[in-house]
This record gives sequence, C-alpha cells and structure tokens, in this order.
Amino acid sequence: MGSATIRAVDGISLKVEAGEFVALLGASGSGKSSLLNLLAGLDSPSAGSVIVENQSLSGLSREELAKYRRHTVGMVFQSFNLIPSMTVLENVELPLRFAEVERTKRGALAMSALEKVGLSGRLKHRPIELSGGEQQRVAMARALINQPRILLADEPTGNLDSRTGTEVMELIRRLNESLKMTVVLVTHERDLAEKYADRLIFLADGKVSADQPSTTRIVAGAKP
Repeated sequence: MGSATIRAVDGISLKVEAGEFVALLGASGSGKSSLLNLLAGLDSPSAGSVIVENQSLSGLSREELAKYRRHTVGMVFQSFNLIPSMTVLENVELPLRFAEVERTKRGALAMSALEKVGLSGRLKHRPIELSGGEQQRVAMARALINQPRILLADEPTGNLDSRTGTEVMELIRRLNESLKMTVVLVTHERDLAEKYADRLIFLADGKVSADQPSTTRIVAGAKP
C-alpha cells in the first residue's frame, strides 16, 4: 500500500488435525479469508509453506493445484456463487465437468449430493427461485460433489437469517461428524464458533492472537 507493506498473513504457524472442526475468528482485515485462500491453494504465500496431507502446495504445478481443489478441498462462500442461468442440478454437476467425469455418471452423483443437503426435490429450479438457505445448501452440495476430505467455509451464514444460518451450521456439523470431514470455518460470530467448532483460532493483524479449545460445543443429539 504505497511505501507500506501490509502483511495479510504474518508468520502464522498452526496445525489442523484430520477430522477437526476449527473456527477462524477476528475482525475484518485480520487475515481470516487470506488464510483460507492459502489453504485452498487459491493464493500462494510469499514466504513459508502450506502443507496439506504431507504435501506442500507451493511445490504443485497449476494442473496439480487444480486437481487438489477438485478432490481434496471443497469451498463454501458467503455469497453462494451459484450460476443464475443454470438449474440446481447443473450447478452441482459443474465440478464434475471440470473433473471430466463421464456425463452418464454426473446426474446420479449430483442427485446424491443434493439428497445429503435435503434438496432432492429442487433439481430443476434456478437459484433465483430458491431461498437464501436453499441456495447455500446447493453451494454445499456442489462443494461436496467430489467427496473432499476438507471443507473450507468462508462466512457461510453471513447472508442468512439466524434460523437458516443454524440449519446450515447443523448440516456442516453433521458432515464433520458422520464423514470425519475436516472443517475450517471463517466467522466473526464467536457464539456460533463456540457452539459448533472443536477449536477457536483468533487472528489479529495477520497473526494468531489466541488458539484455544471450545468450551461450549454442543454435541449432535445431546440436550443443551
């Protein structure tokens, strides 16, 4: 920024275990989304390394990074990022096209993903015909279509009312628990993070300011 260097992520060192549910918290500009983009392989660090499943992302070619994003990680965004001209089924099938999955197999895989998020009855609808919560669940199905081992969620409830946001978070928790899927969630809502995550990592000015276990997480099926 002019003559000043702004370090979006500044010397962060942390480890996330397989199957863990981690929440990244902090004010706007603290580095949460930048860190998530590094984990997704969308950005490359100017120093240091990002290692996922014993593999350094900086050592991967463009084709290998694309494969990593197709099969190892799934991403969910605050803004849904659905294609308006496509139906729900077509939106969910899209990653399969990029992965060059046979056309005859795409429909069944997409329908299976939509069943997991409770939207098997909305296959031919377009995004504009869905509620915000339904659109986010379509985005979830799309993120899950290639059965990723890691789910990266950037403020997935930011555009939703509290009730719908709770439904989406319950879905993410079920995936974490039933599939042992690693979840890294970016949020500014501490109460939400405390309820669903195993561990809270607080960022400030691109650094980790605190790293602590959640003390109030509610286990699925347990009485509050």
